[in-house]
Amino acid sequence: MSDEQNGRTPADVLALADRVLRFAEHESPTEVEVMAMADDGSLTRFANSEIHQNVAESNLQVNLRFVAGKRVGVASTNRSDDEGLRLLAERAAAIARNSEELEDWGGLPEPTEIRPVPQGYAPTTAGATPELRADGVRAVIAAADTAGVASFGSFSTATETLGIASSKGIRASQQRTVSQLLTVAMAPDGGSGYAEAAAVDVTGIDAAAVGRQAAEKARATGNPVAVDPGEWPVVLEEYAVVDILSMLGFMGFSALAVQEERSFAEPGRRVGSSLVTIVDDGTDPATLPMAFDYEGVAKQRVSLIEEGVCRDVVYDAQTAARAGRSSTGHGLPAPNPYGPFPLNMAMSGGDTPRDQLVGTMERGLLVTRFHYTNPVHPKLAIVTGMTRDGTFYVEDGRIVGPVRNLRFTQSYLEALEATSLVSRERRTLKGDFGGVLVPAIRVDSWNFTGATEH
Repeated sequence: MSDEQNGRTPADVLALADRVLRFAEHESPTEVEVMAMADDGSLTRFANSEIHQNVAESNLQVNLRFVAGKRVGVASTNRSDDEGLRLLAERAAAIARNSEELEDWGGLPEPTEIRPVPQGYAPTTAGATPELRADGVRAVIAAADTAGVASFGSFSTATETLGIASSKGIRASQQRTVSQLLTVAMAPDGGSGYAEAAAVDVTGIDAAAVGRQAAEKARATGNPVAVDPGEWPVVLEEYAVVDILSMLGFMGFSALAVQEERSFAEPGRRVGSSLVTIVDDGTDPATLPMAFDYEGVAKQRVSLIEEGVCRDVVYDAQTAARAGRSSTGHGLPAPNPYGPFPLNMAMSGGDTPRDQLVGTMERGLLVTRFHYTNPVHPKLAIVTGMTRDGTFYVEDGRIVGPVRNLRFTQSYLEALEATSLVSRERRTLKGDFGGVLVPAIRVDSWNFTGATEH
């Protein structure tokens, strides 16, 4: 048995959720929901081109949402014995009865038809061994050694087993896997490069290619020169595009953000060029998929932006009730003050080969990724941050050389409007809120406000 296999199956966690439900029913709830989740993950870390840590963690969480009229209480435990579950039910009931009423409480969701997404689970990832991850790390280190740089990073494999049962009749269970390899390469002259890959199936990650990409960037970014801040055309690699989608998901694609009037999203509003189409699709194998959300509701495909025009946002049970709609299957575990989130975003690819994004640029910058990005004005989707691990000056379709990292304050909506080319190729990466499938893009104007020291 590998360091990630502990024998928990979807049937096991659903049976546990049903046990908790029976304990909760002794407390006479109006409604009750149980989420049981087993997380089994392992991580191999490396620094200075040497593996220095291998860790594994197995965790079981039981979450109970207890409803008494319009009063809601949530409690959780990692115990699975009868006494622990009985105490969990008592605690959740007490919290509910001592909480204020939620005047707009819409009730727990009704059962939906859930179609399994078998592409979300890979036995090779669930059974991954430290030796498998070490082999991947060796390939990264070998690429770094060849380039004369040092590599740092991690290689992780994880399995999530989820079971949800409710007094409304929801009975849902699933198991999914995710693997991620990321590395930063550092050159003696101060250059740095970044690369990453994510996949349901760990054997789909080309560790050598990830290592080469980071190492080559590190060799190419040494001794950067300063360029003047201002408006620059940019080619954004996939790692930077992930940040754009994650930020837009946080600031605008949530129904709660719309209801609290802090979102830019308005149906029919044009916010991007016709090349920009973004959906959330939990059934897409390339987005680290899942069949249902953390309320046990089947995930729907939601069109967020279609050819530059806002179409819809994602809903959980509570925001859907306020809007007179049904949940789109985007609920997070309770208690959840953040509202629903798109966890499986994908941006459509274009017609341009990836290398032609730079190859047809007269003058501009190539940006590998962003760092330390923070919202400044959610309604306008203005974000501040800086470039990192590979920023280059481009002239006449050719990368001339590295430039110092730049700070920016930029409306991500204006960036979508200024998107003039989208790569045909796309990559699966991990964003802040789940899997993201993204192309690289060219943006005709990006507002850089200053330079950094490196």
